[in-house]
Amino acid sequence: MLVIKNTITNAFFNLASEEYFIDHFDEPVILLWRNDKTVVVGKNQNSVEEVNMEYVRENDITVVRRLTGGGAVFHDLGNLNFSLIQKHTPSLFNDYAHFTRPVCAYLKNLGLDVVLSGRNDLLIEGMKCSGNAQTYRKGRMMHHGTLLFQSDVADISGSLRPNPLKIESKSIKSVRSRITNIASHLKKPMTVDAFYDGLYQFFLKNMDDAQEYVFTDNDIQSIQALADEKYSTWNWNYGSSPAYTLRKEQKFDFGIVDLRLTIEKGVIKAVRLFGDFFGGNEAEVLEQSLMGIPYEKNSCEKALDGLSVDDYISGMSREQFLSLLL
Repeated sequence: MLVIKNTITNAFFNLASEEYFIDHFDEPVILLWRNDKTVVVGKNQNSVEEVNMEYVRENDITVVRRLTGGGAVFHDLGNLNFSLIQKHTPSLFNDYAHFTRPVCAYLKNLGLDVVLSGRNDLLIEGMKCSGNAQTYRKGRMMHHGTLLFQSDVADISGSLRPNPLKIESKSIKSVRSRITNIASHLKKPMTVDAFYDGLYQFFLKNMDDAQEYVFTDNDIQSIQALADEKYSTWNWNYGSSPAYTLRKEQKFDFGIVDLRLTIEKGVIKAVRLFGDFFGGNEAEVLEQSLMGIPYEKNSCEKALDGLSVDDYISGMSREQFLSLLL
């Protein structure tokens, strides 16, 4: 079993590394890794529905989609992630107790009373400190999970709380739970780096045939290529979202603007504007300018180039319209 302590904190690279080790290695692998501020959405989720897009833009938080299902989670450098990759064994798939057992043992060694609750959460004193998920492909399976050690609770609540939009979709919704940081339950203070190194050493000492493995130059180049081609792309992180409809309504000094959108694979397929506003030109022209473009900031801004929003919604600036739209 290869045990890897990954010191890279780029989320696109780290999510790509999981796929790389699933697809290119035969040996069992344990990956330990951390991301800088990131929202990681489940494979079957609607990214826009799960993420407070305004908050993540303002706070420079990355959004990335993972290979596994389940709900959206927030990562930062106070959160440690573990990935266990091995040959696909049907009897072990969905056996969360089996894969979390060594992690629970490490936490119990630190004096923590941790339990597996429901299907895939680890709890301390009834509060969630770890969420877990699984997938399999190409004869291999992966179990991965989070360990909230000392994460920024404000960023967790801010980034995962959807904007007050009226969205209808068939995507998998995140289940919000009471969360807790592991550090707050320790009898003796401990840094996240010490916690990280302790879990790494625990795996090396307690897993069968465990041996250290360090990324080779070829590993890094291959993983980075996958990150560039897939995990950092708008198509993977937003275009893979299920179809959904979105309604945004706001009252301004000049009237109410009610915007309806239909999004399919991250692309705007239908736009309608309603409200009691006035306009010199038909709002249909403004609607048509947004048709067929990716539902993301740069594309929407570009689509409005050459148009004066005030011509269609009297009194409304381009910035106000973009704020409502996004």
